[in-house]
Amino acid sequence: MSEHNLSSLISKSVHNDELVRISNKVINSERLSPQEGLYMYENAELSLLGALANNIREKRHGDKTYFNKNFHIEPTNICVFDCKFCSYSRFLREKEDYDAWEMTEEQIYDAIKAYDNVDITEVHIVGGVHPKMGLEYFKNLIQNIKQIRPELHVKAFTAVELDYMARKAKVSYKECLQILKDAGQGSLPGGGAEIFDETIREQICKDKCTSAQWLEMHEAAHSVGMPSNATMLYGHLENYEHLIDHMNRLRELQDKTGGFNAFIPLKFRNKNNQMSDIEEVSIIEDLKVFAMSRIYLDNFNHIKAYWPMIGRKTAQLLLSFGVNDVDGTVDDSTKIYSMAGAEEQKPVMTTEQMIQLIKEVGRKPIERDSVYNELNDYSEIMVN
Repeated sequence: MSEHNLSSLISKSVHNDELVRISNKVINSERLSPQEGLYMYENAELSLLGALANNIREKRHGDKTYFNKNFHIEPTNICVFDCKFCSYSRFLREKEDYDAWEMTEEQIYDAIKAYDNVDITEVHIVGGVHPKMGLEYFKNLIQNIKQIRPELHVKAFTAVELDYMARKAKVSYKECLQILKDAGQGSLPGGGAEIFDETIREQICKDKCTSAQWLEMHEAAHSVGMPSNATMLYGHLENYEHLIDHMNRLRELQDKTGGFNAFIPLKFRNKNNQMSDIEEVSIIEDLKVFAMSRIYLDNFNHIKAYWPMIGRKTAQLLLSFGVNDVDGTVDDSTKIYSMAGAEEQKPVMTTEQMIQLIKEVGRKPIERDSVYNELNDYSEIMVN
């Protein structure tokens, strides 16, 4: 739909002058203030948010929908922190529990070697913050991974893990990241952001790095030429004001550095954690969160739906609500969300299944690398 037609439709169908005014700002690619973003979040119908988000998505990317060929390595789920929403981590004293693990270096290298002659471009390394695994350990780990497979992009370590490494090694964030970059690390994932509001953060993850430290870590990464992603945990104790505040802090940092590749909203899942009494939000709220993310984060090029967390069918729906990336093939190599009760208990998709998922909803599947260089256009591939 053309912007003129969309604007005319909104003027005829939306009976709220303020929403019409804000919607026209969005259509004209004008930045929303936090107050305007909150007003839209609280008052706009899902259909309006979807139309606006899809308009931005198609203006930037057309029907292109990105994915990559990746797998995860999670060295351990032993962790020094006690995040109330986490179903994944175990304390060191619980290391004998049946669902606790601590991979040896050889096991990690064997996991890399298992992909010899397999068309994979990225390994994603995150895990618990283990008290015995520090900066020197991970520097050597990355160096050895790059020796095994030099062309593999290493996307590794949340800001929470990195903050612990830097403090333990008594180096600055920038020094820590430069050491890892020199070892071969290519980028940072977006985990650990959770929600930036300090009051909510105090209730759900008070002992991990602060909001300011998370932002400082990613700014340091960008300063050494290491791009990153950003995330936001939604559907727990927060309200719309907290979500807008979170996105606004990210938007301000992106204005400053331009170093973020993608934004990924992450849905709180309530199984097997200390917040299991909180009911998960509906799919309507999922769609609203992603649409508002696309509308508000005008300086983020990509909005990603992490399909192992949100589910395949919802990921398909989201491709009409601002999303233009569905992450990667993953290959059943992550437990973070399956342990929390996500739909995908064995998260694996072949390239063919990924192509089919995207094409079933009329979008064009494009394989990318970790920093969004286009590698293969599968839009003409026939799938069953």
